[in-house]
Amino acid sequence: MPENETTSTLSAELIAQECIAVRLRSLTRAVSRIYNKALRPHGITISQMNILVAVSYLGKSNHQQVCHALSLDKSTLSRDVERMLEKGWLARHSGDDGRTSLLRVTSGGEKLLRRAAPAWHQAQQEAKALLGEATLASLGRAVTAVRSTKSTEPR
Repeated sequence: MPENETTSTLSAELIAQECIAVRLRSLTRAVSRIYNKALRPHGITISQMNILVAVSYLGKSNHQQVCHALSLDKSTLSRDVERMLEKGWLARHSGDDGRTSLLRVTSGGEKLLRRAAPAWHQAQQEAKALLGEATLASLGRAVTAVRSTKSTEPR
């Protein structure tokens, strides 16, 4: 085998075995499956639930505020928000300046949050059991570190 092919194979093998991004995505998919399974009877995904919770918590909020709160990019948020507007869980209003668009949770969205909360809680317990206390503690520290670094970076 030529040296550059061997190097390429070794690099691919190393990346496949050690890539942090792949490991985190795998973990995220596993945990998301738990929440999505629990929330499916309510017709909502965990991504949509997080948006509903963020908008409920923030009050009337623009897309940028929700993206910042959930560390989402605008295209990901826009896709879910459009579905949520169609389902009547969110409403869109013009901001004070008439140029911005604000989101708010509708009464239907509030009812959905209340109905889905026990399913979310059950999924939360299942995810905690899957990950274990030590992993959750490490995850909490990692999120705190990333958020503190992110807040000091220029936008």
